Formats: sequence, structure tokens, C-alpha cells
Amino acid sequence: MILIDGKKAAAELREELKQEVTELKNKFNKVPGLTVILIGDLTPSQIYVRNKEKSAKEVGLKSEVIKYPDSVEEKVILDKINDLNKDKSVSGILVQLPLPKHIDKQKIIEAIHPSKDVDGFHPMNVGNLSSGYESSVPCTPLGCYLLIKKIEPNLSGKKAVVVGRSNLNGKPMTQLLLKENCTVTITHSKTKDLKAECLEADIIIAAVGIPELVKGDWVKKDTIVIDVGINKTDKGIVGDVAFDEVSKNAKALTPVPGGVGPMTIACLLKNTVECFKRSQL
Repeated sequence: MILIDGKKAAAELREELKQEVTELKNKFNKVPGLTVILIGDLTPSQIYVRNKEKSAKEVGLKSEVIKYPDSVEEKVILDKINDLNKDKSVSGILVQLPLPKHIDKQKIIEAIHPSKDVDGFHPMNVGNLSSGYESSVPCTPLGCYLLIKKIEPNLSGKKAVVVGRSNLNGKPMTQLLLKENCTVTITHSKTKDLKAECLEADIIIAAVGIPELVKGDWVKKDTIVIDVGINKTDKGIVGDVAFDEVSKNAKALTPVPGGVGPMTIACLLKNTVECFKRSQL
């Protein structure tokens, strides 16, 4: 079995981006800029943002983090987003989720101009992705897609099963695979025989948030399995895939941690660079 090393793949992508940012700087005399808005003091969010900032600087992006307390009014955030939309030095805007309860997530997502939406959550980017047009793609599915392509460059005609139908992962993942001419089944908590669906698959992407849901006998020989899950359990952090069991059958499998996670941040940087390039056309 091939252990899909997300850390290595992310490091390779960052190196490519670093070279591209140098070329862009030479061509346009400026570099892409990423601004992250962080509200409150949730520890996981703070860690994510720190990692994003560090990675952005590593590849040569202009990086800024704007912090607000939990109690900040929604209007303050919307006004700040409006300012950043107009700021030509900012290529990408990201508001770190989750948000405090009094702030409407949808309003915040829709306030970010689609051309600066590095998360790929704006309805216009979602629509463009599903229509097959140019768009920002949510970072985690994009990372999964790039990892799959490293193992199997030609996905045409492959059967893929996506476990989970979230806007964050399942739905955009489906669109990316359809674009590659995969036959895609999207499954979820109401799917009648999930095991039978998975046994048909050449590719399984598990993104449902249930610890070790996908078992060894759910996976046929030579399947590529991508585990998006991060679940805290008594035995530590585990994915949505029973790693030890599935590794006996799978052709390739991502570990948790160290699989999809590092690629998510690398793809955020990739999206920022792509937004910058589109803005220069």
C-alpha cells in the first residue's frame, strides 16, 4: 500500500508556489496578499491561522491577520471586508470559521468579493465550480483532488464514492471528480447500504465526521482512499477511516494526521496566487 504523504506533497506545492511568487514579483513588481480575519480566541482557530500565516510568508506572500474579540459587532466585520474588497494590495480574504453565534456566517461569506474569495465559499464560486467554469475551489477538496491525481493521473471512467455531502467538502469534491470524467456517487447518513456503495468504488473520499466509519471490508483491492476526518477519541485523533483495517486492502491511503490537513493550507496559498493572477489580467 502507498501511504499518501500530505506533508511531502504540501511542501512540494509550497516550493512551486514560492518560485511562482518570485516570477510574479519580477513581472508585476508586487506579490499576492492574503488577509485573514480572526474573531475570538478559540485555540484551534488560532493554531490554524498561525500556520496559515507562517506558510504564506514562507512562499513569499504578503500576509496580514486582523484580530477581533468575540464581542465584535457584525457590522464592523462587514465594513472591514468592504474595505479589503477595495484594497488592491489584498488578493485574498479569508474569515476564519467558526464565527460567534451573533454573526451571520452566510452574510460574511457573501460580503467577500468572489474574486478575493480564497475559501471558495461564495455562492458565485460554488455556481461556477458546478457549471465547470473558472472559480476558486474550497481548499480541502482541492487538496484531496491533488493527492488523488498524484496516485492516479488519469481518473476518466473511475468510480468514486464521496461519503458526506457538506458544502465544505462533499459537494465541491463531487464537482472536481465529475470534471475528471469520474462516475460519482455522493453518500451520506441516510444512504441505505453505505458498505455496498463503498465496495463499488475505485476512489473513496470519507468526509463525514464519524470516527473510523469506513471499515476494511468496505474497501475492495486497489482502491484509493482519502480520509478527510479529524475526530478526537479516547485513543487520540483518528480519521473517518479505520486505518489499520483499510490499509490491508487499499492501493493508497492518507494518514490522519499528516494526510489531507497540510494540503488544505498549501491550497489556500495556491488559491491566493490564482486570485492575484486573475486580477492582473
